[in-house]
Amino acid sequence: MEKDKQEYNPYENRTVEKPSSDIRATANIIKASLGSGLLAGPLAFSNSGWGVGLIGTFAIGIICGHCVHILVKTSYGCCKLERKPLLGYAETCKSAFANGPKFIRPYASVASIFAELAMLCTYVGVCCIYTVLISDSIKQLIDRYMPSLNLSVEYYCLIILIPLCLLCQVRYLKWLAIFSILANLFLFLTYLICFYYIFRSPLSFEGKTAAGDPSRFPAFLSTVIFAMEGIGVVMPVENAMKKPQHFLGCPSVLVVAMTAIVFFYSTLGFFGYLRYGDVLRGSITLNLPIEDWPAICAKIFIAMSIFFTYPLQFYVVYDIFKKYTDVYIKDDYKKITDIASRTLGVCFCVGIGIALPLLEQIINIVGSCFYSILGLIIPGIVETAFRWGDLGTLKWVMWKNILIILFGLTALVSGCTVTIMDIIQILRKKNE
Repeated sequence: MEKDKQEYNPYENRTVEKPSSDIRATANIIKASLGSGLLAGPLAFSNSGWGVGLIGTFAIGIICGHCVHILVKTSYGCCKLERKPLLGYAETCKSAFANGPKFIRPYASVASIFAELAMLCTYVGVCCIYTVLISDSIKQLIDRYMPSLNLSVEYYCLIILIPLCLLCQVRYLKWLAIFSILANLFLFLTYLICFYYIFRSPLSFEGKTAAGDPSRFPAFLSTVIFAMEGIGVVMPVENAMKKPQHFLGCPSVLVVAMTAIVFFYSTLGFFGYLRYGDVLRGSITLNLPIEDWPAICAKIFIAMSIFFTYPLQFYVVYDIFKKYTDVYIKDDYKKITDIASRTLGVCFCVGIGIALPLLEQIINIVGSCFYSILGLIIPGIVETAFRWGDLGTLKWVMWKNILIILFGLTALVSGCTVTIMDIIQILRKKNE
């Protein structure tokens, strides 16, 4: 029986309705991470200083990439033990606990529920951020060319509600990959335009610090983690691949995607900080001059990029909802229920964005709290549990994962503390 379990190959037994190619999978991973997080890179560097920012970005990129690696590898091992072709994020957590040491086995269901809750909170937060960022970009353009309207960001959130509802009706990752490729194209064009403005005049290190105020390092950490992490999309993307064995390894989908993410983030963060210094806003596009046509294009492109990325992030939210409700819905009503629930889900996310339209602070909360749990703490715990009987020489796997978990907890506590203090300060200024 044990021999059969070892010989079971999940990839050979996996049937995917509409499988994705390696290129589409790479596009989905890159787009799941890059977006509003990329454009917040210069602001993150202003919190850390350019030296700490560069070293920190590369270090966090390696840690985040490693956490994705161990999650996918653990999921594959769980699939072999369970003799199942594929497992989702929460199912992997449950299986790792169920097959781990005896003292944690009773908590397998709790681990699954906790992972689902963390995933849901994370991606609802991401959808809120995307709503505010699109609305901010549109508002800047309208305020410049139609000043008589003078609408607040909240109204623009309502205006984009219907287009977002329509776009989120797309059900398959195969078709969402097309939107991801478009979004990546728009994002790359925005990236190039930002560099046009950055290098339009000579850069100077004058007034720019290599190491910033240590009290602002948690804000840097939160923003970078938010930009690097797309772990909630990893399992759906890997599970939907035509050749899932190409996801890990070198070269692989993960290596190519993480290399691109670290490169784009570090270059824009570094040079953007040298250009704009400490006057940066939540997205670098908001610092560009509104009267120049390249800047106008950048604001349009980033709004389009985030708009086309929205359904990929919402896919995670809806996938969790569908998992728990599908069994209670009759086949005759599944189609109409699917449309209605997707629409209500988008309305809920947009509603939260309207209630708290503080772009920089929402990014930091999602990065420090939710992504630290989802992308750092849980993968470290899950691999340790699954490999409890084989932790390597001197139990190096356990010690390595303890360091990852401590890093995640540090980012969580410090990032949330700094961000909450920032929000309180902003609200006090508004009330004065």
